[in-house]
Amino acid sequence: MDVVAGADATDRDSELTVQTVVLRTADHPGVRVLTLDDPQRRNAIGTAMKRQLAEAVATVAADPEARVLVVTGAGSAFCAGAHLDEIFGGPPRPVSRTRHDLAEIYRSFLAVRDLDLLTIAAVQGPAVGAGFNLAMCCDLRIAGPQASFGVTFSRIGLHPGGGATFFLVDALGPQRAMQILLDGATLGADRARDLGLVLDVVADPVAAALAAAARYADLDPWLTRHIKQSVRIAGTDGLAASLQYEAWAQAATASDPAVLAGLLRGRR
Repeated sequence: MDVVAGADATDRDSELTVQTVVLRTADHPGVRVLTLDDPQRRNAIGTAMKRQLAEAVATVAADPEARVLVVTGAGSAFCAGAHLDEIFGGPPRPVSRTRHDLAEIYRSFLAVRDLDLLTIAAVQGPAVGAGFNLAMCCDLRIAGPQASFGVTFSRIGLHPGGGATFFLVDALGPQRAMQILLDGATLGADRARDLGLVLDVVADPVAAALAAAARYADLDPWLTRHIKQSVRIAGTDGLAASLQYEAWAQAATASDPAVLAGLLRGRR
């Protein structure tokens, strides 16, 4: 069943009902698919989409049956970034007001990163600016041949935002991140794979993401959630913290009678 996030809400600025995000249940139990659905604007995140995206993510977070979320875009683009006319257009505004508006957009896609369940980005086309950040908010990324990852802020004289600096440094280290940010680079699908920003480049990234989602949805959701947390800790807090968390989580899983029975039978 498809759920249109925010479809009944009225856009405060345009006074028009706009459907820009669709959340649906996939065929495999536990798999949800969130689609940015404004292809005429290349799925740019504007007023309606930022609200509907936040609502859709909140719906997934509150769904006890959801185990994996696939995030993708309709049409030729994954997401062309924030809708610049809506953020920066109109009469001059104080920095504090623009900062507030940007923070609202940040929150809409950073909510994906805060989900406990596994998230997979199926990037079939350009992911630019905020679209790049949205893809990087997901735990796994699968790209299509036409995908690209644009961190193009500096090309238009704009400082990076929405977590782009963090995501690049976390994935590639300070030196490579600095080069990409200064160049305002756009990375093709193969280059992004070679750098480790995406897992693979395949002809149909949505189908591949759904296949992976089905595989991971069959795992114990407790196990998946804590492996995700363990990876986060390993990446930020060092070996000691990682060992401490692993010792607790491994002991907790070993207390499960089914897991314990398998261990005692010698299975790994």
